[in-house]
Amino acid sequence: MTHPLIQTTGRRKAAVARVRLRPIDGVSTITINGRAADDFFPSESHRLVFLEPLRVTGTEGAYDIDATVHGGGAAGQAGALRLGIARALEALEPERRDALKRAGLLTRDDRKKESKKYGLKKARKAPQYSKR
Repeated sequence: MTHPLIQTTGRRKAAVARVRLRPIDGVSTITINGRAADDFFPSESHRLVFLEPLRVTGTEGAYDIDATVHGGGAAGQAGALRLGIARALEALEPERRDALKRAGLLTRDDRKKESKKYGLKKARKAPQYSKR
């Protein structure tokens, strides 16, 4: 196994992705937790989310991507992977920063699930009010 060219971390909700980029050895491959990207993310929308940084910079097929993702659900993991790939591309070639920043790919989305409050059923949902 060749050493990574760059290694970065991306986070979204409860998901954390460690992304390693390598120069391609022939055909570009994307491996997530040891599985192919199409196998790991069967939903086309999630694949579009994490491939967005490559599309914005025009580097599809230029790198082998190996990622480990844990925590959260499919949408959070795709978002974490997107941030990790964007950070890696920016670290490799700093002149890509403007394009990535304009597309909003270098900003960590810090929205998380709101915690449940005592006396309520969920974070904001109150029990039904009965007048009589």
